[in-house]
Amino acid sequence: MKSAYELAMERLQESDPEKHPVTDEMKKALAAVDEKFDAKVAEREIFLTQTLATATANQDLQQVELIQKQISNEKVRIEEERETAKDKIRNEG
Repeated sequence: MKSAYELAMERLQESDPEKHPVTDEMKKALAAVDEKFDAKVAEREIFLTQTLATATANQDLQQVELIQKQISNEKVRIEEERETAKDKIRNEG
């Protein structure tokens, strides 16, 4: 008798039997994507942190809250872009 885990793994394999192995070239491309998007995140954080500091110094609580939400939204957006770029590389391989 197979365990629930073994059955689940079999079903997963059946749903995606042509999973591409990750080559060294793909690893390099994925690392380049990570590096590019890490830089984007850092750039946005630096800019928005400076803006946040200004709003905090001016005691503009509404602006502080908006900037904090923007920082969060920017991170999510960039992470989605990163995953889209990485999926494109994985699917080409």
